[in-house]
Amino acid sequence: MHHAPRMSKVAAPLVAVLLVTGLSGCHWFKKKNELYTLSGEARPLEVPPDLDRPAADKAMALPASSSASVGTASTAPARPQAATGFAVPADRDAVFAKVGEVLAATPGVQIASKAEILGTYDVDYMDSKFLVRVTKAGDGAFVSAVDPRGLPPSGEAAGKLIAALKAVIAP
Repeated sequence: MHHAPRMSKVAAPLVAVLLVTGLSGCHWFKKKNELYTLSGEARPLEVPPDLDRPAADKAMALPASSSASVGTASTAPARPQAATGFAVPADRDAVFAKVGEVLAATPGVQIASKAEILGTYDVDYMDSKFLVRVTKAGDGAFVSAVDPRGLPPSGEAAGKLIAALKAVIAP
C-alpha cells in the first residue's frame, strides 16, 4: 500500500494540467474556421483554376441571331439526305446473313470486320467507312447505315449501298 501515495502525487498535477488546458480553450484543440461558420448555402465552393474566368476560344461564342442564320441557311448548299435504312419482315439473324452475302457480292465493298452479336458490318465503300447495322425491330429486322459515332452517315456512299441492299433483300 505504499505505492498508492506516490501515484496520487504524480497523477494529481497531471490531471490538473489536462483539465486546465481542456477547459481554457487552448488553440491546439480549437477547430474554428470562419468559412465553416456560415450556413451551407453561403459557404464558398472550391473552384478549380481558370474556371472562374470566361474562356476566350470560339467554343464559348454565342450563335448568330436567328435573322442572320436564316439568311445564311438559304445560301448554303443543301446536303443530300440519303436513305439510310429499311425494314425487313424476317428474323434478324437470317437478315444479317443475307446482308453479309449481298455485301460480299457487291463490287467495291470491302468488309473490314463483322460482329454477329451486335449485328454490324464495318464496311469501306466508295472511300467512305461506315457500319451496316441489322437490328431487331418488332417482328422483323431493320437494316441501316451509321457512321462510327452512331449517327446517319453524311456521304452518298451509304445511301447507294443501302439502296442496293434494299433492292436485293426487301420484298
